[in-house]
Amino acid sequence: MKDVKPVPDIVRRSLLSTGLPVVIFVTFLVIAIALSYGIDQEEDSQIRLGLTTEAENLARELERDFNAHLLALRRMAERRRVQPDLPEKLWRQDARHYLDHFGTYQAIVWIDSNYIVRWVERPEGNSQVIGFNVAFPSSRRQALSEAARTGLPDMSGVVELAQGGTGMMIYEPIGKGEENMGFVAGVFQLENLLGTLDTPRVRQNFRVLIREEGRIAHEIESANPVHEDLAQSVPLTLPAIQWSLELAPTDAWVERHRSLWPSFTFYTLIIMGLLISASILLAQGILKRNQALLRTRNQLQSEIDQRKSAQKSLERLESTDPLTGLANRRFFMEDLAHTLTLADRQLRQVALVMIDLDRFQILNDTLGHQFGDELLTRVSERLSRLGDERVLVGYAGGDEFMVCQQHVEEIDDVVHLLGQLKQSFQQPFEVQGEQHSITATMGVAVYPQSGLDADILLRNADVALYRAKESGRNTYQFYTEGMQDREVMRLELDRDISTALAQDEFVLFFQPQLDLTTMKIGSVEALIRWQHPTRGLVPPVEFIPLAEESGRITDIGRWVVRAACRQLAAWNSGPLANIRIAVNISGRELDDEGLVDHIQQTLKTHGVSPSRLEVELTEEIFVENLERNLDQLLRLHKLGVQLSIDDFGVGYSSLAYLRDFPVDLLKIDRSFITRVTERHDDAVITRAIINLAHNLGIQVAGEGVETESQLSFLTSHRCDLAQGYLISRPIPADQLEELLAKGIRFEELAGLR
Repeated sequence: MKDVKPVPDIVRRSLLSTGLPVVIFVTFLVIAIALSYGIDQEEDSQIRLGLTTEAENLARELERDFNAHLLALRRMAERRRVQPDLPEKLWRQDARHYLDHFGTYQAIVWIDSNYIVRWVERPEGNSQVIGFNVAFPSSRRQALSEAARTGLPDMSGVVELAQGGTGMMIYEPIGKGEENMGFVAGVFQLENLLGTLDTPRVRQNFRVLIREEGRIAHEIESANPVHEDLAQSVPLTLPAIQWSLELAPTDAWVERHRSLWPSFTFYTLIIMGLLISASILLAQGILKRNQALLRTRNQLQSEIDQRKSAQKSLERLESTDPLTGLANRRFFMEDLAHTLTLADRQLRQVALVMIDLDRFQILNDTLGHQFGDELLTRVSERLSRLGDERVLVGYAGGDEFMVCQQHVEEIDDVVHLLGQLKQSFQQPFEVQGEQHSITATMGVAVYPQSGLDADILLRNADVALYRAKESGRNTYQFYTEGMQDREVMRLELDRDISTALAQDEFVLFFQPQLDLTTMKIGSVEALIRWQHPTRGLVPPVEFIPLAEESGRITDIGRWVVRAACRQLAAWNSGPLANIRIAVNISGRELDDEGLVDHIQQTLKTHGVSPSRLEVELTEEIFVENLERNLDQLLRLHKLGVQLSIDDFGVGYSSLAYLRDFPVDLLKIDRSFITRVTERHDDAVITRAIINLAHNLGIQVAGEGVETESQLSFLTSHRCDLAQGYLISRPIPADQLEELLAKGIRFEELAGLR
């Protein structure tokens, strides 16, 4: 017996191709669709050809009927021409004969050479046309004149008949040229003229349209739905008129003329493709089963490798923040813990930097969260450029980022990194098509001095960050011993603010403002203090930043407005009835949509005139969002509340908003007043501010007045108000009442400070 030859490799690879059965089946499917489509197209061509034949037969039938009518009219016209004195009675008998014979005329008419209807046979319902001039409009007269000249018939086309309904008129000239004696006209209703086409067979199988110059002149509807895309149109050969006949078959007629060959061909080829594909699949199954044992080990190893790769991808996704693309907090802390373990073994230092974006929350609240997300993305792109094998950058959430620096040899390495971080914020960030300058504040904790594990190091870096924010923005602070105690006290104060609001632990102190024209106290600035049950009187510098950070500043601001209005109401009937109180408003309060409504309602509740309340904002807050602030401040101005700008002249001055905003008072920053009598440039700036404000119709107040020489300078340069320790420190309401009740003159104030 001969040896069985092995299957060639190329054949085996072809058989084992998983796509081969699909390719074969798709090939048969394409062939089946192509053949079926070709047969369908051929059948459609045959159907259209048959339909054209049907249309031509109907057209010829209509042409024969039409020509027979035309011939009858021509005979009557010829007889009239030969016998011009033919009596009316004989003419009517002749016309009656044709009416009865054809049955499609509505009337036969004799029209004289002046185009006037003279005789009408079948006068019933048509008598009103006798004496009618048919040569209107001018186009009709021109056509009839041409017919009279040539002796050729003229047709009116489809028109509205004077007798009612639509139809047409055929004008057969009686003689031509000079011998023309008028016309014999046949009046047809279109339905009667086309009646030969309206048969049960036609209605059952077709829809017939008669078109005149493209528009539908008459329609014979089918009793069944029609196949519009197979409609065929043939022209009608008629004298002096452009008609075509369009024939659309019904679906039933089309189906009767189709065969089963397309479907038979399609399904036969599909079945063949399935059988061949199934055979190949069976052959593949046999070959694959023979090779299964050899491939099992490789497949298992491949699956293991794939699972490891998938696990790594999953870990990478779990370790990355989806918004910024940086390491997320969980992964960063795990990596930091691992880094500290290695640092402990190698006796190296590790630096952790916490980064907080300055004023991010205000931008995010004002310009929207989409803006905030895009800004975070832009910041992340710059910070990620600093990342390498020694520096890991992560996103902590909110507006905070984390940076871990490994292998720190000396503190200068950390300072160098901080410089690089600050440099990342030097150039503005382009967000939503606009440039925005953003700064960052940083807190630094160094292992092992500032903490021995990741959590403590992170907490202390956060403490250092807060201390840096307290001392000013766009700076950094290293963690030092003792910061933690202050942080604990800060957290306790933050917690106690809610209790203070609920139990009314806040109090107002008032610092008088001296009117330099009358040398009397006409207004005071309200300054909040916290009468803490255990810590005593807490100054605002210790709790206001906490309130701004936690968002409670709005609640505190509303309390200040209520307390000021209560005090104004209490002074309504006494000697302080004309005193005005100024309250400070923060940027977050100004962003509050309900600020103006709250002030208006509080004034109304306590029966206080709006002119006795003054709203005071720092210049920095004033210009942060000019467009939004303008709307809020215009509403306050319309309410009648006074508006003053505090700390004027420090870094944010702009003449434009002084022109456009309803400002009542500028308060010159104390940094100019302190050395106004010692430094020439401070004196020049102060005089310029006073002159500028007065030219704009705005009053001016000098802050921080502590010496009589300072007061004398302000008085001599026509400053309106003065405020400072020379006049009085901030004092409670009862002490202010006592001070003003004495009617004290300014010369005596120095002794009461």
